[in-house]
Amino acid sequence: MTLQLGLRPNIAQFSLLVLINAFVGAMVGMERSILPLIAEQDFGLASHSAILSFLISFGIVKAFSNLLAGRYSDKFGRKKLLVTGWIFGIPVPFMLMWAPSWTWVVLANVLLGVNQGLCWSTTVIMKSDLAGAKQRGLAMGLNEFSGYLAVALAAYFSALIAELYGLRPFPFYLGVGFSMMGFLLSVFLVKETQEFIKLESSFVTNTAHSSYQDQLTFKDVFSRTSWRDKNLFSCSQAGLVNNLNDGMAWGLFPLFFASIGFSLHNIGFLTAIYPATWGVTQLITGAVSDKVGRKWMIAGGMWLQAVGIWMIASVEDLSYQVIAGLLLGIGTAMVYPALLAAVGDAAHPSWRATAVGVYRLWRDLGYALGAVLSGVIADVLGLRSAIVVIGILTFLSGTGVAAQFKENKQL
Repeated sequence: MTLQLGLRPNIAQFSLLVLINAFVGAMVGMERSILPLIAEQDFGLASHSAILSFLISFGIVKAFSNLLAGRYSDKFGRKKLLVTGWIFGIPVPFMLMWAPSWTWVVLANVLLGVNQGLCWSTTVIMKSDLAGAKQRGLAMGLNEFSGYLAVALAAYFSALIAELYGLRPFPFYLGVGFSMMGFLLSVFLVKETQEFIKLESSFVTNTAHSSYQDQLTFKDVFSRTSWRDKNLFSCSQAGLVNNLNDGMAWGLFPLFFASIGFSLHNIGFLTAIYPATWGVTQLITGAVSDKVGRKWMIAGGMWLQAVGIWMIASVEDLSYQVIAGLLLGIGTAMVYPALLAAVGDAAHPSWRATAVGVYRLWRDLGYALGAVLSGVIADVLGLRSAIVVIGILTFLSGTGVAAQFKENKQL
């Protein structure tokens, strides 16, 4: 069969990867609305820094797993790393439901970090392989749509189950199903996509489309993505700050909502609004970035996130909190697929997977940095102040993109 780039000729395999990434996202969603409450109610943790320790382990491990996924998916193949990621994910729900101490929860999130880093990164890379440059933004939007809509649905239903049956063990039964389905689909139905790299590389080489260098060493790719290339640096810092504020939202929003008197059902609803909006609107924003470019989608999205974060810290009425969550979700949807697509735009196909891994390293270190920073500020100044400070950093990050990022007019 002749290989073709694009979503239409690869729709079956692309759709399968969209479904698998939904299971990847659901693994995070099952703990997103209830784990900080478990820390307080089951384990008696009072320090916000201690509660957010699970995010530090998750963020660091996920970040370096992203780096490995990007580097070694070129060497060993995408499918092998995808299956390996699911093997690490299978024990997670069992550890969370039976954890005798908070240390077990932290260790479970180490395994979850490996699962997320390997599985999410490889689905991103495989979709980018299949789509080609012209539909990369749409492909990334579909990928992030499936993952974050699943985060939202799992967060809502785990909170609903927790309200009916308790915080443990019943909500984590969902995770058993998610991990087994993701593993089985990856083993038996997913096909390797590395052959598509050769096809796109030949296209890039034979057109005036690109002046990219190929055959770079890992050190070269790392330095380009981290600081030497202004576009890739802009993406890396914006990704880091985006996940810094998402880590704050994951760790502090449930506690903040509880502190202003919301029920567990409402906490689950508010926790889900933001990733649900983020997920659904990426169906539009990813494709829009293909048409209008990446720069102002990223910068404008970061600014809109900042407004949503400040609004959450400023209001206590449920309806206004819903509006704030919608703004935060739309802003994140503008940013997320555009960042992934922008990294793909700036990298030659021969080292794009490695560049994606480096970008995702910096992006997901934001979880750990956000947990440390927001936890310390919350302990010293209170939850509301921590949320406001993270909003300020988000606004400044968007301003940095506006100042440095140069649109690629050739795409």
